[in-house]
Amino acid sequence: MAVHAHPDDEVLSTGGVLAAATAEGIRTVLVTCTNGEQGDAPGGIKPGEPGHDEAQVRELRLGELRESVGLLGITDVELLGYHDSGMVGWEANGRSEAFANIPLDQAADRLVALMERYRPDVVVTYDENGAYGHPDHIKAHDITVAAIEKCRIPAKFYHTAISRNRIAELFDYLRESGAEVGDFELPDDFGTPEELITTVVDVSPHVDRKRKALEAHASQGENIFFLRLPDEGVRRAFGSESFVRQFSTVPAPDQEDDLFAGLR
Repeated sequence: MAVHAHPDDEVLSTGGVLAAATAEGIRTVLVTCTNGEQGDAPGGIKPGEPGHDEAQVRELRLGELRESVGLLGITDVELLGYHDSGMVGWEANGRSEAFANIPLDQAADRLVALMERYRPDVVVTYDENGAYGHPDHIKAHDITVAAIEKCRIPAKFYHTAISRNRIAELFDYLRESGAEVGDFELPDDFGTPEELITTVVDVSPHVDRKRKALEAHASQGENIFFLRLPDEGVRRAFGSESFVRQFSTVPAPDQEDDLFAGLR
């Protein structure tokens, strides 16, 4: 079970492991917490600009999610249907219906019900900072932790991670190869230090499916830097996925190459 904040979040950090698990015959469950209303409208219209229709964006993004899920082969999708809170500082942050403002227990109890239904052995979500501080990512982390504490069902729990070393190597390669990266710059502290990463999964056989799934979220293309990478850059960026294991109730090695280590 992967718990994500918005349509499109399922691809970058977990698309490979979801595709690989499904190909192996493992049931995969995607929980998407919001409908993505604060994404771009057709034509790249931003929230707050004339012509941005949240209902239209919601339907567009949920349609893109369905296409992405089909490409990755995810077997079950659960939509919590909360309203997108927007980025830090946006007007949507203050709305009572925004996911970030939903009472923790209320949202966590809905996730508990899903865990009781699907009985996931492995659960994955973001770290306590939501990977990069997005309010909905942080809330997805918070409700996942609360749900696990309530139901005690998963045998293993992970945070997604972006390897600081690997992302630096990717940008070095892009600059050396002359690829167009524009003015895109990463903060020095972006990503997870290598010594904290417990699990690196080779998902290279699924790079093409992962790229196509990301392309399915075309309405957000302006915001998805990875869609602008050349083929070799995509292979380097998408060929593995990293995680930080939070706990395991089954014996597992300190360094893993498989989320299901100890469960097979």
